[in-house]
Amino acid sequence: MFARIESGKIIAQKRKELGKTQKVLAEETNVNKSIISQIENGKFSGSLRVYEKYINGLGLELAVRPIKSKIPDFDNLHHLFPDE
Repeated sequence: MFARIESGKIIAQKRKELGKTQKVLAEETNVNKSIISQIENGKFSGSLRVYEKYINGLGLELAVRPIKSKIPDFDNLHHLFPDE
């Protein structure tokens, strides 16, 4: 969920940098204004196609990358807590 909220902030900032309202972008991208609001607030859980349609309209693209932090499994804990 945190990633969606952070992405939404970036998307909203880009829209504002372009000087466009959600209403204008709804008309330009043919994505409902309420969906745009959900995307920008990190609450959208709908179609990836709709999400991409909106962000592409802002000149952004969706990228996939590894998760930054991962909880170690039991076998890897010894690296975090070596014997002294």
